[in-house]
Amino acid sequence: MKNASSTRLFLFAGLLFAVALVLFVSPFANPNPDGLNRVAIDEGFAETETDHSLSDSPLAEYAVSGVDNEWISKGLSGVIGILATLGLGLALFAFAKKRRASDPAQARGEGA
Repeated sequence: MKNASSTRLFLFAGLLFAVALVLFVSPFANPNPDGLNRVAIDEGFAETETDHSLSDSPLAEYAVSGVDNEWISKGLSGVIGILATLGLGLALFAFAKKRRASDPAQARGEGA
């Protein structure tokens, strides 16, 4: 069981590191436009931009709506993103494990 506990410790440390980065480094992200926004400004078609259907969602613009402090809002948004990604990943792994356990040929390594 030592292998399982070291794996859990490694995953927990990685999760803590990701949360620390989101909370303490993301507020220092460059606020200038990048990617497609920068191209739209450079090419002169940024003024034709329209809002998308999720622009008023609770996590739009890398922030949590209703939280006035920008640093806390960005950090909280990042933590929510990390937890959502972790939850989705764990659910997919659980589904794959359950599916593999229900198929005896695949569990023995005889699958395609």
